[in-house]
Amino acid sequence: MAEESKGKKSENTEKIKKTDAAQAAAEAPVAEEGAVKKKIKASRIVPTGIAYVHSTFNNTKVTFTDLHGNVLCWGSAGRSGFKGSKKSTAYVAQLVATETAKKAQSLGMKEAEVRIKGPGAGRESAVRGIAAAGIEILALQDITPVPHNGCRPAKRRRV
Repeated sequence: MAEESKGKKSENTEKIKKTDAAQAAAEAPVAEEGAVKKKIKASRIVPTGIAYVHSTFNNTKVTFTDLHGNVLCWGSAGRSGFKGSKKSTAYVAQLVATETAKKAQSLGMKEAEVRIKGPGAGRESAVRGIAAAGIEILALQDITPVPHNGCRPAKRRRV
């Protein structure tokens, strides 16, 4: 009888060990084939940065970087859900700039230099949008590339 009870105990302990192993396997994250682990970004606090506004005839892009040029956040008219000719309007440029500036504020940005590039309609309104979001503008700079009679320009546009 003592031997039977010992046999039952060993069976019970084996069952317990098996269930513990099964629970541990169930709790462990299963990596699927081809799945890429997402890297968790460490949030930085950047009080001062640079806002680049790239305004073309078709789109407006706003990028916030730290003082070394490392991108913190960005936005564009296309990313905000606008399509076609709406992307090139001044109103959408203001919306995009405000939205991106709020993202930059969540990273701790309080003041920024603004560098504008391109001939688009959203140049000034994007700057107004950044200011409206509450970021103090330290300097405004136009960095549009100007050719010094390099390449031959494209043929004249007929509208």
